[in-house]
Amino acid sequence: MISFVVGTLNRYRLLTKTISSIRSEIDLVKIKYPEAICEIIIIDGGSDDGSVNWLSKQKDVITIIQHNRKLLNGRYVNLKSWGYFINLGFKIAQGKYICMLSDDCLIVPSSIVNAVTLFEMQLINQKKTGAVAFYWRNWPEQKEYWVGLTLGRKMFVNHGLFLTSAVKEVGYIDEQTFNFYHADGDLSLKLWLAGYECIASPDSYIEHYYHTNTKLRTSNNTLQQKDWSNYLKKWQNVYSGYEGGWLRKEYDDPHKTYRKLYAYHLTRAITYLLFLKSIMRKLIGNVIRDHYK
Repeated sequence: MISFVVGTLNRYRLLTKTISSIRSEIDLVKIKYPEAICEIIIIDGGSDDGSVNWLSKQKDVITIIQHNRKLLNGRYVNLKSWGYFINLGFKIAQGKYICMLSDDCLIVPSSIVNAVTLFEMQLINQKKTGAVAFYWRNWPEQKEYWVGLTLGRKMFVNHGLFLTSAVKEVGYIDEQTFNFYHADGDLSLKLWLAGYECIASPDSYIEHYYHTNTKLRTSNNTLQQKDWSNYLKKWQNVYSGYEGGWLRKEYDDPHKTYRKLYAYHLTRAITYLLFLKSIMRKLIGNVIRDHYK
């Protein structure tokens, strides 16, 4: 019934939490849909933090390893786009639905069951639905959850369920135009253009750990702007008058799913403080030495 597709690179400690979250959801899906068969597909970009070794021992996980980093002029560069990696998972997915998630996410319990039930009802009622978006938030910064609207006020899917046959029909993710950003919005607009709707599941929520991507967001600002420029060139003449926004929603998770991120968050905070302490110690030492020269 469902193929869970997750791309990852050097996120071992978070990835294990994400997969544990997926496994718990699969158990809930099987309670409501006893005949359902689910699969977990992980595409690893060449991790060297222990992820690959751990993944190789997970008998319920299909792992694709595609090294994506090359040392060029003293720095690592990516060889393939985000879309290329996710398409590897999409194209082997056997499920009626594809659940696209990030490797730093936790699923609030029953969210997958709720989304599948909504999707099934849409299809039974002969609605041409191509994707169902989950509400998500960047924890711990955000209190509210949201889903995104893109050009033309069309909903796009950041985390959610896709109808596999619809994704195949529109040619999967555009892996040539976009390097990392906005390819999810592009896929959603391709579905809209093909006559499919992207809707939100009102009872599906994702906790996304925000701090993981701090360095990536800082270094990739230029890349994001380039991808956004390509996005506008491709779509602004088709869907105009609105460049995007968010539909926000308050939700009190009775399961307190975010608490599973506390230990990881605390460890990162302590590591960061120790790093600052070492920097300050060096700076103070340099000031003292300069003073007594």
